[in-house]
Amino acid sequence: MAEPSGYLTVEQLAGFAADGAIDTVIIAFTDMQGRLVGKRTSARLFLEEYAAHGAECCNYLLAVDVEMNTVGGYEISSWQRGYGDMVMKPDLGTLRAAPWLVKTAIVTADLQWLDGAPVVQSPRAILQHQLDRLRERGLEAFVGTELEFMVFEDSYRDAWRKGYRELTPATDYNVDYALAASTQMEPLLHDIRVAMDGAGMYCEGVKGECNLGQQEIAFRYKTALETCDNHSIYKNGAKEIAAAHGQSLTFMAKFNEREGNSCHIHLSLRDADGAAVFADDADPEGLGMSGLFRHFLAGQLAALRELTLCYAPNINSYKRYQPGSFAPTAVAWGLDNRTCALRVVGRGASLRVENRTPGGDVNQYLAVAALIAAGLHGIDNELELEPAFAGNAYDAEVPQVPSTLREAAQLFGESRIAREAFGDDVVDHYLNNARVELAAFDAAVTDWERVRGFERL
Repeated sequence: MAEPSGYLTVEQLAGFAADGAIDTVIIAFTDMQGRLVGKRTSARLFLEEYAAHGAECCNYLLAVDVEMNTVGGYEISSWQRGYGDMVMKPDLGTLRAAPWLVKTAIVTADLQWLDGAPVVQSPRAILQHQLDRLRERGLEAFVGTELEFMVFEDSYRDAWRKGYRELTPATDYNVDYALAASTQMEPLLHDIRVAMDGAGMYCEGVKGECNLGQQEIAFRYKTALETCDNHSIYKNGAKEIAAAHGQSLTFMAKFNEREGNSCHIHLSLRDADGAAVFADDADPEGLGMSGLFRHFLAGQLAALRELTLCYAPNINSYKRYQPGSFAPTAVAWGLDNRTCALRVVGRGASLRVENRTPGGDVNQYLAVAALIAAGLHGIDNELELEPAFAGNAYDAEVPQVPSTLREAAQLFGESRIAREAFGDDVVDHYLNNARVELAAFDAAVTDWERVRGFERL
C-alpha cells in the first residue's frame, strides 16, 4: 500500500491502519490564542468511536491564558460550573496525513456541548457563522494567508533556558528575496514545504524577508474555512519540524526592534456560480472594481478600528505598528500601496483586498471572520468608498490603527458592528481574554524596566 498522503477518507484511514502505516490520529482544534490543541488517539479507537461521536475535552481550553492558567470572567467555563466537558466532533472532510509525524493522521474538530449544541465562542464556529451570513447572500469567500516567521539555530528548549535572550538567528543580515543566504535554512524550509504538501496543501514557494532568519512560505488560496484550517496545521507543523531539526522558529508579531512578523490576509468573493464579484470591466472609474467591492472595502475602513482586536489579539501585536515598518498605521486603502492598511491588488478574477493589519500571532479564524463581518456591514449599508490613497500613508492625516491592546479592546467592546455580527456572547468572551492579558502585562516587571531603573533611577 502507498504511503499516506494528502486528505484521507475514513475508508482510506482504515486501510492504512490495517496495514500499519497509520496508528495514531490527532483530533485537534484551534483555541483562542490560535494554538492547535487536542489529543492523540489510537487509529483503531478513532475508527471505532471518535470518528462518529467525537472525543471529550475540558471546556477550560477556551477559558485559559497563554500559560494555560485558569482565569475568571468567562461565562462558559469556571470553577462554579465545574469545568465540565465539551466534545471535539471531527470534521471528517479535514482528515489528512501528517507526514512529519510518525504514522500519524490529523483531523480538525468542531466544538460542541454535550447536548450537541455548538460552542459559539470557538474560533472556527465564529468564522462559520460569518460564512453562513455570506451564503445567505449567495456569496462565498476565498482567502490566502501570508504567514511570516523567524528561524533560530537554538532549539526551543535551549531558547527557553536562555529566557529567549541572545538567540542565534539563522542568518546574519537582511535576506529579503536573498537566495544564497536563505539556502542556509533550506534543509528546514524544504522539509516544511514537502510535509505540508503531503498534508494536502498546495505550497507555492518560499522567500526571505527583512529580519534576520525571517521567511515566508506561501500556500495557494482556497475557501476561507479550508485556508484557516490549513493555517493552523501548517503553523503547528512548522514548529514541530523545526524542533526535529534542533532549531526553533517564532511567529510572534514583534520579536525585536527590527521588522515584525506579519500575516497579510487576501480575500475575494465569488457568487453561487463561482464567478468573481469584486471585478467589473465597466467600472466608470477605470479601476475594474464592482459596486459590491466598493461597498465591501468601505465596510473594511468603517470597521477596522473597532475590529482590530480580531487582527491583533496580544500586547505584542501592537509593537508592529511603527511608521515606515511595512506594518500599517493608517486606516486607508490604496492600489498596490503597502503603506495602507488595505491594499487592493490584482485585476479581473484575481482582484482582491489584502488586509495588512494582522501579525504572525493572529488567530486566523477570528481575523477572517472580522474581514467578512466588516465587508457585510459595508454591503448591507451600501457604504460609499472614499478615494484610494496615493503616496505615503504613514504621513497621512487619517484615522489610525489602534496603538495598544487596551485601546483596541475598548473599541471592540463598544462596537455595534461587532455585537451585531458576532453576538454578545462572543464579544464578551474575547473582551475578557484581552482584559486577562492586560492585567497580566500590567503586573509584570520587564527587562526594559530593570535596565533603566536598577541603578540609574
